[in-house]
Amino acid sequence: MIDHDRLQTAYEMARADLLAERDPDGHWTGELSSSALSVATAVSALSLASRGGRLHPVQATAAVISVRRFDQLIRGGVHWLVEHQNSDGGWGDTDRSFSNVSTTFLAIAALQLSGCAAAHTAALARAEQSVQRQGDIDEVRRRYGVDKTFAVPILTNLALAGRISWDQVTPLPFELACIPQAWYRFAGLPVVSYAIPALVAVGQAGFVHRPPSNRLLRWIRNAAIPGSLRVLEQMQPASGGYLEAVPLTSFVVMCLSAIGRTEHPVAMRGLRFLSDSVRPDGSWPIDTNLATWNTTLAINALTDYVDVRGIDWLLSCQHRRRHPYTGAAPGGWGWTDLSGGVPDVDDTSSALLALRWKRKTGQDTFSSESVQSGLRWLLKLQNSDGGWPTFCRGWGKLPFDRSGTDLTAHAMRALNAWYDGTARPRRVTHAMGRGFRFLTANQQADGSWFPLWFGNQHHTDEANPVYGTAKVLLAYQELGRLETDEAGRGIRWLIDHQNADGGWGGRGSNRFQQRSGDGGNGESSVEETALAVETLLATTDKSELQPAATKGLEWLVSAVERNRHVECSPIGFYFAKLWYYERLYPRIFTVSALGRALGDSGEVTVLDNSDETHVMNPPREGYELA
Repeated sequence: MIDHDRLQTAYEMARADLLAERDPDGHWTGELSSSALSVATAVSALSLASRGGRLHPVQATAAVISVRRFDQLIRGGVHWLVEHQNSDGGWGDTDRSFSNVSTTFLAIAALQLSGCAAAHTAALARAEQSVQRQGDIDEVRRRYGVDKTFAVPILTNLALAGRISWDQVTPLPFELACIPQAWYRFAGLPVVSYAIPALVAVGQAGFVHRPPSNRLLRWIRNAAIPGSLRVLEQMQPASGGYLEAVPLTSFVVMCLSAIGRTEHPVAMRGLRFLSDSVRPDGSWPIDTNLATWNTTLAINALTDYVDVRGIDWLLSCQHRRRHPYTGAAPGGWGWTDLSGGVPDVDDTSSALLALRWKRKTGQDTFSSESVQSGLRWLLKLQNSDGGWPTFCRGWGKLPFDRSGTDLTAHAMRALNAWYDGTARPRRVTHAMGRGFRFLTANQQADGSWFPLWFGNQHHTDEANPVYGTAKVLLAYQELGRLETDEAGRGIRWLIDHQNADGGWGGRGSNRFQQRSGDGGNGESSVEETALAVETLLATTDKSELQPAATKGLEWLVSAVERNRHVECSPIGFYFAKLWYYERLYPRIFTVSALGRALGDSGEVTVLDNSDETHVMNPPREGYELA
């Protein structure tokens, strides 16, 4: 076993590092990785807007951003792209990602539209060779299948850059955005629930450049332009950034600019968002921030420390009105406190788990409207298959609208935290039973679970079974289901897939594909190792698990001692297979795992709103930490 003093020292180092990342008001903002995909789409959007659109040139840009500012943003983005081209000629979504055909194509389009192609002929030639090796346009279509959410915007961007012809771009039925929002899930939309802005803007660009031959359809789509533009306006947040996401906002701006609508309020607010969100080095992240998500994760990881200011900040982030973007009822939380955030299951579950601190510090919030509306919100989103989706109930046709095992496990943990077994309403018991049936039905043949929102770029399917299996098993542990066959198979999978160095994930063992090119972060990753260790430590009553857990813990403690616990890996999927990494993930996951290893002392350091710190012994609830 690891020496207790050594473990305690590692924990205190990791905890101090995490606490140092707090903002002055007690929450965590974090920092998302810069994204070549975001940079490329932003450069294309700014380039098209700077010349007012191809069809109807207008003098619109001066009202939004000065001409000099446009030039700075475009040239800064191009410089960043060229400096971060991978050795194989392509681009990955982050500076630690393998090249992929989508991002490489978008970078090619950006260099063409920016007018900088002549200055970077060598980079373009290498990029063209890269996409040819990866399968060219056919690979883009294969990568996303029936989901048009990202494939059609990519092809549209390429058509606008003159790289392909418009007859290679699938038309999008933007007129469907004009039907009542509650009907969207019945309309058979070719895009996911959160991509309506892309449906409208990209669809209109395709319609203008290649009108349908059918006169009736042409009349319908022409008549739907004003109404669908109003939908764009209604959905756009105050920041101007749809979902606070640079790619989605950029696609909207570039398409409106390409049809002479740079002066439209949606495009102008989108341009302001792009100008406001650029980084000093000329890059853009995939999203502005994950402040709410990071704060809930940090609060849940710190079992012996709570900053009441962070809890109060979290309560202020709850959505209390029906959301104009998805039509979601009040009560949920999104990933950020910014106006572009949208309530979702993962963030709402994590927020409800974090709010348990109110009870632990003697403030009973179970009957509070915040908790009750959050619990109601979760229950209402459960799908008919028993699982929980991300944003909207009933959108099960496309990949990122379906129920997810990680989301389902998280929702069940949140419900269980507030409804103990003796006082659990029948509706909640029924929901959990359906949730377990969903998890059983979606366990892989080898015993693992694939998550919906997180990936491992070294895995053959770009899935992350370490993340998914760990998250599902935590739900089995907290709900007393560890003795089930599916839990046993999941635990066995985790043990069998421990790397030779003692960690998990990363390039890992030969069960994961060994891919050439840039990217990667060593044999194992901090994030996945910490998740696996925390899960195994939750089942330390099983003696056969102790060797694997101890070996993993040794890897994690050594990582802290070498300051490797701050190293990030591309562990995240965003929508449509967009990769990112987050600076706080390895820190948070390390603190959570080491805290579980030390156990629950019953003492909690509390920083209250008067900036006074004191130690208290809160009443214990839920399961005991191992």
